[in-house]
Amino acid sequence: MRDGQKIKLARRLRQTAPKSEQRAWETLRRLRKFGLPVRRQHPIDRYVVDFAIVSKKLVIELDGAAHSIPGRAELDAEREKAIAALGWRVLRLPAKFGEAPDALAARVLEEVRRQSEA
Repeated sequence: MRDGQKIKLARRLRQTAPKSEQRAWETLRRLRKFGLPVRRQHPIDRYVVDFAIVSKKLVIELDGAAHSIPGRAELDAEREKAIAALGWRVLRLPAKFGEAPDALAARVLEEVRRQSEA
């Protein structure tokens, strides 16, 4: 997929995001005050991830009902492996975190802190 195509896909995904992802975005963009600007629907290689903190090379994926479809776990694992091979870490969370702003922010900050200590 060419860069222009990835950008168009990212824009479309932002416009059609599920409610839990929209709410998660409201929470995650507040992390800027901690020096952690978050990007939404960020292209990485041939993938577009839900959220990314580029400076920390941290991907945040919210898994909704579509991730329980048979065979999806294998595709998610393959995608995660490819992204990790590029030096990114993937934090995969259930979609319900989008509805729990304090829990979501705390979990992401915990992951950033853990990464900094490593």
